[in-house]
Amino acid sequence: MASTTFSGPVTSTNGFIGALTGNVTGNIAGSGSITHATTAAINATATATAAEVATGYITSTSAAATAITLPTGTLLGAALGAVQGTVFDLYIDNTAGANTVTIAVAVNGILSTAAADTAGSFGDLTVASGVTGLARFTLMFSSATAYVFTRTA
Repeated sequence: MASTTFSGPVTSTNGFIGALTGNVTGNIAGSGSITHATTAAINATATATAAEVATGYITSTSAAATAITLPTGTLLGAALGAVQGTVFDLYIDNTAGANTVTIAVAVNGILSTAAADTAGSFGDLTVASGVTGLARFTLMFSSATAYVFTRTA
């Protein structure tokens, strides 16, 4: 397929690549936004399933303090099709909650050096409730079954 540059409105009835599905590998450049088509709700202390984490967006609306333990590196790696070098962002939305959400890692999940060295920022595993109750965590896989965990926003 040839590469062409257009300016102005463009219409086509065939010949264009459809919506992207599955895993994206390589470099992605540019700007824009990410919309999560599915989310998972965890409203009580629990271990999140790999499928819940794989949505990339977990909400909590609990009035009680909630602890969410991530699945093992083996389970999460399998759900994401992870290999060494896979990077995955996980968003926690506690804006409708009335208490703190705390994230914990499981077997084969470790806090990054940045998280260990700077517990008040990269290692902050609590998500406040209310309007400031949003957080982004990044999981970087060192193998198909092990990840390093860091708060990145």
